[in-house]
Amino acid sequence: MKSIKEQRVESLLLELLSEALTSLSDTRINHLSITEVVCSRGKYNAEVYVLFDGQDKEEQRQLLKILQKAEGVLREYVLSASGWFKCPRFTFKSDESLERANQLDQIFAKIHE
Repeated sequence: MKSIKEQRVESLLLELLSEALTSLSDTRINHLSITEVVCSRGKYNAEVYVLFDGQDKEEQRQLLKILQKAEGVLREYVLSASGWFKCPRFTFKSDESLERANQLDQIFAKIHE
């Protein structure tokens, strides 16, 4: 179970990263949704889960590379907006929970037929 402080940090990072993405001029990534941020114990690293709407796997890989290149700008935004002394390094990952939920719904629908 995560402490309240860790949950608060993750929630703030989620909010600030969403704001930072929308403020970027790159139209390929400024419409993406961040669904979850998971910080490591020391808050040196954070996994950022991004929801891709309708892109295939190759497009998702390209967008993840673009996000990784924009990490420095995103970190600067988080530092200036939060007033923190340091900011975790971000690792961007595709959030596949929606796809899994759809697959489970299809399986349950087949069972009920």
